[in-house]
Amino acid sequence: MLRDYQQRAIDQLYEWFAQNTEGHPCLQLPTGSGKSHIVAALCKDALQNWPETRILMLTHVKELIEQNAEKMLTHWPGAPLGIYSAGLNRWDLSQPITFGGIQSLRKRANEIGHIDLVIIDECHLINHRDEGGYRRLIEQLTETNPDLRVIGLTATPYRLGHGLITERHVKTNKEGEVIIDDPPLLTHIIEPVTIEELIELGYLAPLRSKKTDISVSVEHVRKRGGEYREDELIDAMANFDTAGAVRETLERAADRRSLLFFCTGVDHALQTRDLLRDLGVTAEAVLGDTPKAERTAILQQFKSGELRAITNNNVLTTGFDAPDTDCIAFLRPTLSPSLYMQMAGRGMRIKSHCSDCLVLDFANLVMTHGPVTNVDPGNTPGAGEKPAKTCLNENCRELNPLNAKACSACGTPFPEPEKKPMTLSEIDMMGIEQPKAPPPPPPPYLEKYVTGWAWTVYTSRASNREMLMVSYYSDAFDAGVREYITLGYPGYAGKKALRTIADIARRAGVDAGQDMGLAEIAAAMNAAQPPSLIRYNVDGKFYRVESREWKTQNTLSSEISSNGSEDRSREQFESLLFPTEGTVH
Repeated sequence: MLRDYQQRAIDQLYEWFAQNTEGHPCLQLPTGSGKSHIVAALCKDALQNWPETRILMLTHVKELIEQNAEKMLTHWPGAPLGIYSAGLNRWDLSQPITFGGIQSLRKRANEIGHIDLVIIDECHLINHRDEGGYRRLIEQLTETNPDLRVIGLTATPYRLGHGLITERHVKTNKEGEVIIDDPPLLTHIIEPVTIEELIELGYLAPLRSKKTDISVSVEHVRKRGGEYREDELIDAMANFDTAGAVRETLERAADRRSLLFFCTGVDHALQTRDLLRDLGVTAEAVLGDTPKAERTAILQQFKSGELRAITNNNVLTTGFDAPDTDCIAFLRPTLSPSLYMQMAGRGMRIKSHCSDCLVLDFANLVMTHGPVTNVDPGNTPGAGEKPAKTCLNENCRELNPLNAKACSACGTPFPEPEKKPMTLSEIDMMGIEQPKAPPPPPPPYLEKYVTGWAWTVYTSRASNREMLMVSYYSDAFDAGVREYITLGYPGYAGKKALRTIADIARRAGVDAGQDMGLAEIAAAMNAAQPPSLIRYNVDGKFYRVESREWKTQNTLSSEISSNGSEDRSREQFESLLFPTEGTVH
């Protein structure tokens, strides 16, 4: 039995394919959402409804191939699947469903033959340039079947230094001439569920991020290809007080059972393991060349509690599930938002003995990439650090949003700032504010009868980003009430704007297409019926519109856009108008 959001993911995929004859979707699913069950149900449904369907499930490491195949058989006993992987010494291409490694199959298109659907796990690894094993194989399979469709799966739909995987790769020369313009393989992102929703539903555990007493300095580490140079990063870690970090971890995690350390290189993983052992902690290291049987035994001992700690050198980022992991230590600086999310995701499984996972961020990853609910894709060169502040209680040291008045973990108040900071909020590791007291009641609304409105595309002077602006008027001499709608913005602001514009468009009777840009939306709205009444508040120099009413001949429909309720008709309209946030730009 699928969970509601898992079935919703399949429904949204079918709806997307029905509306799009070209392009390929990426299904964004948080770590721990059960993507293997979604894939199994999708494959089973396809084969039962279209028995001649042939499906190829691709990924990049043998551990994921084996794990995905096993979970398919758990969800669908007797599923007609084969495995093709040199690392697993399996060579079966005869079944309707094939689980394979890209390294083994990238030059085997002729042997693979006709394929109807390709599913790519960890699809953020697809090259953003028009090259590489995945793209070449898809290109050759499409020659055999021009109707081939591709579905990407990932928790992190962005590539290091490039941004979203659905963006074109464009490069210019010194004269500004375009010399590279490669289209993406995956063209749209479908996000059926978010981390916040899974935590609220009780399917994921939250992370608690702490500011550490010591941290890694990467000031003199150069970059290559958007990431720190591995050799220089290893040298930087040689000068880092790893022994101090281990001691601090054990002090802060005294009540934690299962500690996972992400280290920088093989030697550092072994050093960290030995330091833990010297302090009486049962610990092992998992390295890239650890034999399979030994690795399986170590991980089983960790899950059973025989081992309290495991260190690794970028090995346990995918294909590793130990739900009771209740403390993670970041000892591996990275500029990759995907790697950051993969490491953090190891601690978000529901645990048998506690409610959260402690994260000790010696590598400053939270400051570099932002909260896990709103990660910066990393395509903005020179972007500054994410604002956050540390609890003043030396026994707590929780990382909090910059606007927090008291620590969300222990309640210690922060001093009043001398000057109100003009910064973003919700920048702790989870990006979820946890107020200690109920919010004050809203102020009384102002009302304005509306006879007309004007929509335009507005460019923010502060961020240089475009958004929609609508002015509501009551007469020709009225200065109007202006509302700014931040479509295409990341995180909460963009999601709220998406709901707002879908609600307004539906109730104003706008028949909009799914690929409309901001200027087209503004033009369509200008030709539509404005509301007859708005209720709003004044927030400094800005207006906050709380509700809009459209009066018909016999009825007056009224919905409060910000009250969080969403009826089915609005959901349908929103999914039709904007199936993904990336379609409006």
